[in-house]
Amino acid sequence: MKERIKESESVELKTSIAELKEALRSISAILNKHKKGELYFGLTNNGFPVKTNFSEKTLRDISQTISNKIEPKIFPSINVIKVNSIDVIKICFEGNQIPYSAEGRYYIRVADEDKQMSSAELKRFIIQNKDQRWDSSIHLSATLKDISTNKVKAFCKLAEIKFNSLQDVFESIGLLKKDHLINAAVILFGKYPEKFFTNAVLSCAVFATNNTADIIDQKLYKGDLFFLLREAENYILQNIHIGMKVEGLLRKDLPEIDGEAFREALINAFLHRDYYDPDFVSVGIFKNRIEIKNPGGPFGGLTIIDITSRNISKRRNEVIADVFNRARFGERKGRGISLILNKEPKTKFELIADLFITTFKRKTNLIPQQSGGINGGLNEGLKLLLNYIEENPGFNLIKISLSIKRPLRTIEKWIDKLKKENLIEFRGAKRTGGYYKK
Repeated sequence: MKERIKESESVELKTSIAELKEALRSISAILNKHKKGELYFGLTNNGFPVKTNFSEKTLRDISQTISNKIEPKIFPSINVIKVNSIDVIKICFEGNQIPYSAEGRYYIRVADEDKQMSSAELKRFIIQNKDQRWDSSIHLSATLKDISTNKVKAFCKLAEIKFNSLQDVFESIGLLKKDHLINAAVILFGKYPEKFFTNAVLSCAVFATNNTADIIDQKLYKGDLFFLLREAENYILQNIHIGMKVEGLLRKDLPEIDGEAFREALINAFLHRDYYDPDFVSVGIFKNRIEIKNPGGPFGGLTIIDITSRNISKRRNEVIADVFNRARFGERKGRGISLILNKEPKTKFELIADLFITTFKRKTNLIPQQSGGINGGLNEGLKLLLNYIEENPGFNLIKISLSIKRPLRTIEKWIDKLKKENLIEFRGAKRTGGYYKK
């Protein structure tokens, strides 16, 4: 290559691979300014080649680092070219899902330098690009091969839409733009959305007390939004008390938190969250409350008071809202908060550090039945212990601790929980030794 390569707003030159961290910032800055660019390893600022030792593994490591550290994910092309007979690494990248971050920070290109955006600058940047909604942005890497036909067919059945082909369905409901999939299509119907979006994740946990000091159970789910929503709902039902009442000859289960209320809160969390934020939706079940958190506060300048007292709502993700509505998930007219407060008047809504938190107060006076499912509203740890006691009656706590490989302190807490639920009983004398039996 005879023509000298020069740095510019869309081209960055790095002398060696040791500057990979700085290169990530340049990629973020160039994408946020121009949505595409080039980066070279093995060139000085003046474009002169420098002999650099690298291998195929080096190229793979660079690709993996870019994939892991730039958010939303990009898939650059990486090649080796000759500059004055010397090998140089050339990276071409593009993406229109702005803003892009490098290791959690956002940069913008100014001439040939990378300037980190402050929180205020980032907000202005997003507002200026408000037409660039995350859910309606084109995804350049995903194709129809990455979409699950079975998931789309299941949706069509719910929405009463005739299925002819993925192309036809996606065109009819606005999930294609210029013959490209948009982000909403991938995160709603992708075979493996987490391959493209690291925040296609749900975090769930049960805590022993009213704080996060002692974790009884923890789960991390990855997948499409419909899957994550179902798992979140199931997790709550498995880990709260279920009461009951009899209507005529029928028994009706009564969760301690109204099912419609917490389901609506979960829908809101996935529907209104900020998908530009790498954080994800989480469910925390404490002794006295349930917390549902999602990144991103009320959209469009609204406040907590606006959405709770005045029932005003603006949707951050219009396409996802439309698909949810077609599948009969949630309300499109902003009545979700009203429904929650009508069912659970003591529900609290907060905005802390750009996290929207919905808190339901648990009911301590509810008399639970032996719960639903395998062992009702028990988490996986308690189920493990209960099943072990049933299959191995006569074992003491130390033996149980060693057998199921859990700390003795944890076993003691779980035993107390099962005793309170009247699911196990103690046999023998504590002084001479005894055991638990289901």
